[in-house]
Amino acid sequence: MLKISTAPHMQTQHDTPKIMLDVVFAMLPAIIVALIFFGLPALMVILTSVAACCGFEYFANRFWFKKGNTTTDFSAIVTGMLLAFNLPSSMPLWMVVVGAFVAIVIGKLCYGGLGKNIFNPALVGRVFLFISFPVQMTNWPKPEFLNFLNTDAQTGATTLGLIKHIDSQTSATMLAGELPSYWQMFIGNIGGCLGEVSALALLLGLVYMLYRKVITWHIPFYYIGSFFSFSLIMWLITGNIQYEPLTNILSGGLMLGAIFMATDYTTSPMTIKGRIIFAVCCGVLTGIIRFFSAYPEGVSFAILIMNAFVPLIDKFIKPDFYGQRR
Repeated sequence: MLKISTAPHMQTQHDTPKIMLDVVFAMLPAIIVALIFFGLPALMVILTSVAACCGFEYFANRFWFKKGNTTTDFSAIVTGMLLAFNLPSSMPLWMVVVGAFVAIVIGKLCYGGLGKNIFNPALVGRVFLFISFPVQMTNWPKPEFLNFLNTDAQTGATTLGLIKHIDSQTSATMLAGELPSYWQMFIGNIGGCLGEVSALALLLGLVYMLYRKVITWHIPFYYIGSFFSFSLIMWLITGNIQYEPLTNILSGGLMLGAIFMATDYTTSPMTIKGRIIFAVCCGVLTGIIRFFSAYPEGVSFAILIMNAFVPLIDKFIKPDFYGQRR
């Protein structure tokens, strides 16, 4: 089939499979940390998610949508890994498969496939599982260093869960012994979803993707920066540890969402100005949901809400014409 498009035509060494493989490589540090602290159950969740996403994409496209094999672009692998990153290591594997079906078939293929989906597929699957199976999605095994079997792991609340209901300095002092240190949050020695626990691993992935020019710095910087500003203002006004900025940034899915999911090409704006608006709104929405709703986390909901506004942002903030002077 001959496809005709308007000039200019530019060649690039980047194509979809190479970009997706770069994203996979960027996620390897987070996978290693998850295996170190959560062991074999984490590996099973990741492998099940990736295999189910690839399987659903292959069979749905071949026998339902009649589009042939699209798994060779590796986007299904990325979706599977991101979905697993948003799940606890104790997640029953059949639920992981259900989440993969929702992410690939409903969140991606029903819109026409890669490049046509409105919402981030991994987050669609994650939110579906969170609403459908809230008990399993909030069962957090405690990390155990190099305990690869992790068969007798204890469970506990996440950092965000611990500070969610703190309403005075007295109660904060009582929980001080239960809260992890900044160093523990930085390296990943805390409870939580597989891909969100280690800020260090996520930052390594960010540096790699920036070096490979897979993403630009605008969305991660403005997303985290706007959330930091919102959290700092609330902390200065109230003095409540619930709003302490560094704890909120190092715990929960903020860095995972800002680096790997809000930067998705299809579901983020095309222009730099649009990305900045998108990221700032994501940061503020994350703070509003975290601090004023019943949920201790708000990253998934914030990104999905802003995904819906991306066409509107692109409509009013258009790129310059080729050759146009500012």
